[in-house]
Amino acid sequence: MSESLLYCLIVLFGLAAIGTPIAYSIIIGALTYLFHKEYDLALVSEQVLQGLYESFVLLAVPLFIVAANIMNAGTISDRLLNFCVALVGRFRGGLGHVNIVASLIFSGMSGSAIADAAGIGKVIIEMMTKNNRYSPGFAAAITAASATIGPIIPPSIPMVLYALVSDTSIGYLFLGGILPGLIMGIFLMFMVAYKAKVNEFKSEDPVPLAKLPKITFEAIPALLLPVILLFGIYGGVTTPTEAAAVAAAYALFLASFFYRSLSIKNLYEIILNSSKSSASVGLIIGGAIILNYIVASENIPNQIAGILDDIQITPLAFIISVNIILLILGCILDATTLILVVIPLFIPSCITLGIDLIHFGVVVVVNSMIGLITPPYGVLLFVINATTGIELKDIIVEVLPFLSVLLIALFGMVMFPDLILWIPRMFGYNN
Repeated sequence: MSESLLYCLIVLFGLAAIGTPIAYSIIIGALTYLFHKEYDLALVSEQVLQGLYESFVLLAVPLFIVAANIMNAGTISDRLLNFCVALVGRFRGGLGHVNIVASLIFSGMSGSAIADAAGIGKVIIEMMTKNNRYSPGFAAAITAASATIGPIIPPSIPMVLYALVSDTSIGYLFLGGILPGLIMGIFLMFMVAYKAKVNEFKSEDPVPLAKLPKITFEAIPALLLPVILLFGIYGGVTTPTEAAAVAAAYALFLASFFYRSLSIKNLYEIILNSSKSSASVGLIIGGAIILNYIVASENIPNQIAGILDDIQITPLAFIISVNIILLILGCILDATTLILVVIPLFIPSCITLGIDLIHFGVVVVVNSMIGLITPPYGVLLFVINATTGIELKDIIVEVLPFLSVLLIALFGMVMFPDLILWIPRMFGYNN
């Protein structure tokens, strides 16, 4: 490690430790490196601009953000929630199951765990804690745990970012996330069923059969969004980026004309909030681009690959080691930073060891999502604490059982790659 890189890392982690936004920390750390190397500081803007404008796939990120915000603001999420209550609310611990199923369905609209937790998750928490039916800690914990599913099932913003750094197919990544997302949901539902039996949680009143057709009809247009998305990509109609634009346009059409729940004022607020969110992600991406340039200049990926070759590590041992590192870092860093800054270090080693990049990508995205609920610094725990006022310590205590079953699911994905690759192979993927 060169002296310049050491200074860069000290500045980066030092600023992050005192609460500086991670994007600013990365950019200032990169500037420190270039200054110490006596490079032209204009190199920062050159690398960032080239990285952003040459990556057409990045346009999908703000478009998915817009689609998610429209879904939240246009009462579409409320109709989906009613559908989930009708579907699984009658089981013991009903609203816990509703929470999970809602996250599975809403994932097709948001692609963001934080959007899931702060949007429909907040509504479900209020439903669960009403009349003391469930403890606030339990309601918050299952909401945080189920929100991790959102970025696994398509569309997925983290997978778009992984595709950017690994040069893999977004479409196959989306397909690879379907079965793991369902497995995570099933594991969480088993835990809810167990907790419901132990704590004697009650079920919800069954929805009368006469109301089911209307509830289902109102939810079907929203449920079609992920179907339209994947059909567009694999039917050869759209590119993944164009599919994101279609998703945003479809969400706007539903909210404005079908459900008639979106005003001009609300649309303005949606565009404004989406712009802020996109700018925030863009800053992190820009910082990651220049940092990855520095990492490449220092030849770090090849050095790591050389070390792994010397110790003759097996592919399984490597992927397990990476997962342990990511679980530790996930306690401190957000998923976007992990995918854009840390994951590129391991990509050359994956290629050297013959590890499938689609399998690796889905595994690291799942790992990064689990990091969002890993104490003590899981981002989702703080998001829910801030939006609901539920004590952080209560959330942490209740989230640990759900965290354990998600880790079991992750281990299964590592050990059995076909859980991820089965659906992509059905659509022509050949690794």
